[in-house]
Amino acid sequence: MTEPITLDEFDLRLLDALQADGARTNQQLADLVRLSPSQVSRRRQRLEETGVIRRYRADLDAMRLGFGVVVFIFVSLATHSGLNAKRFRDLVRMMPEVQEAHAMTGDADYLLKLVVRDLKGLSALVNDVLLPHESVARVRSSIVLDTLKDDPRLPLER
Repeated sequence: MTEPITLDEFDLRLLDALQADGARTNQQLADLVRLSPSQVSRRRQRLEETGVIRRYRADLDAMRLGFGVVVFIFVSLATHSGLNAKRFRDLVRMMPEVQEAHAMTGDADYLLKLVVRDLKGLSALVNDVLLPHESVARVRSSIVLDTLKDDPRLPLER
């Protein structure tokens, strides 16, 4: 596991502002954080280089783009070996519908979050991709009826 780095109040304010809107300019960030644009630029670069800021991206609306179904899928592996786990990881990496994949404790080995256009697409993924795969023993799906909160921002302390 990677060790956390030490951040000061300015770093935290900068990260919070970038989480809210990653397209802000250094001048806009400087106004919010109360530093000069050059100081913001240096801090931002350091946060990028140390991997605190992993990437910038647009937050797309899945429903407006035709992805009407969000589903969580619990997967149990057929055997618990390093090779089988690698096969499953390789499969998951090849599935663009998978937004998140987590190794879990408990009843299932993995929890996947997927977006698909419709139930037919979900059926095809489960029946034609996951279940026939040699690494998979069991799949259990839970379809999201309503999303109460969807906020990937971290709760940065101030």
